[in-house]
Amino acid sequence: MFLDCRDLTFGYQGTTKTLFKNLSFKFENPGFHSLFGSSGVGKSSLARILCGLLRADKGVVDTDSIDSLLYAHNLERLPGWSSIGAHIERITPIHNQDKKELLIRHFGLSTHLGKRFSQLSLGQKNRINLLRYLVQDFNVLIVDECLANVDEKLRARILINIKAMFKDRLFIYISHNVIEIASYCQQIWVLRGPERDQQAVLVRGQDCRDQKCLDRSSLQQTMLEIMNAA
Repeated sequence: MFLDCRDLTFGYQGTTKTLFKNLSFKFENPGFHSLFGSSGVGKSSLARILCGLLRADKGVVDTDSIDSLLYAHNLERLPGWSSIGAHIERITPIHNQDKKELLIRHFGLSTHLGKRFSQLSLGQKNRINLLRYLVQDFNVLIVDECLANVDEKLRARILINIKAMFKDRLFIYISHNVIEIASYCQQIWVLRGPERDQQAVLVRGQDCRDQKCLDRSSLQQTMLEIMNAA
């Protein structure tokens, strides 16, 4: 399984700014990978190109044998006429019901299922938005800032459990949290903008599957590589 982008060029109509110019990178193998970069560098725009919501001006996105690529982001809103539990139940395929129950527990949402979306905190809304994609069938899931406003301990637990439950899926994780990216991701493509010689630089992450595997010295080195690349 791989997702290969070659010579992507893109800029929004009506603006003179080019976000990408002949940008090439590749994600391969199941697991957690990342797009990282400063605000405004084009991470979310690139995510929308990968899942077909935007069309690049030039270039190719080769998705190999991937037949279901989903995009989860923290700006989505659920309908207000249904409880959270009823909505999740309605969209979950029958064969994923056990997975749904496990995810609800891992996400710390068991006591909130009777609430409406508008009654949730921002962190709870973000968790629900991510969970509603994880109960679907997919090969690749782009996770765009979906754990923002979630406390550090719970974020770590969620990421570790997702990695354990979905070992055969490919995740592209977008976050401004460099510690998280360095700790849990394999391939980290750092976006730098079209004015740089290398628009994207690859850094290898720690790819931890539990918090015990974190080595402070190695983690600090990876974080330094990421920040230097950015």
